[in-house]
Amino acid sequence: MKRSFAGLTDTGLVRSVNQDAFYIDDPEGRFFIVADGMGGHAGGQEASRIATETIEKYLVEGWKSSQKTPDLLKEAFLKANQAIVDDQLDHPERSDMGTTAVAVVFRDRNQPWCAHVGDSRLYRLRGQELTQITEDHTWVGRALKAGHLTVEEARKHPWRHVLAQCLGRQDLQQIDLQEFEVQAGDRLLLCSDGLTEELSAEAIGPHLQLQLSGDEAAKKLVNAAKDKGGRDNITVVIITLD
Repeated sequence: MKRSFAGLTDTGLVRSVNQDAFYIDDPEGRFFIVADGMGGHAGGQEASRIATETIEKYLVEGWKSSQKTPDLLKEAFLKANQAIVDDQLDHPERSDMGTTAVAVVFRDRNQPWCAHVGDSRLYRLRGQELTQITEDHTWVGRALKAGHLTVEEARKHPWRHVLAQCLGRQDLQQIDLQEFEVQAGDRLLLCSDGLTEELSAEAIGPHLQLQLSGDEAAKKLVNAAKDKGGRDNITVVIITLD
């Protein structure tokens, strides 16, 4: 399958700086990364930058190795985590910085793998159906999975931003890795929570429909999130499978 792709990041309407980062492996389209930093202006920016650059570097260097894809992805995330921890030690003023990260890799024919830490998400649109592939590493995400909260309750819960895991912690315990199925006509969305905080899945889906190009869809999603308040940085990466 051929892949076309587009990415867009926006500071939003409230924040003064953009602490999100993304990376698209252009022109090959082998892998895609979105990161959402936290920990003060400089800290959040640094954490997301370090994460995307470290993951990108490790994937490129190991792409043709014999290392299996999930192992390659996990090690890339572990390297990113350690790089952020090392930077914290060198710069105590950024000691509380961290970042979420979600990455998709097309290395094993047409069967992609995803890795993620935190609440940046991966969705798959197939026809009219939008499916969330990742599960948020948040207190609310765990409560939702356990059936203690409904989707609507989770969207409004005051603890919805409390992360259970992020990159930049010496006690990092969870990197979710999964292979998932795609077919021609699917569209994938990687995004930071600046999008999902403003738009429900029902609101996201129509903007991903294939009658729009990837660039058009990215702009519509960002603008829709800003129309709803744009309270956080907004980042989207869209992959179309033909």
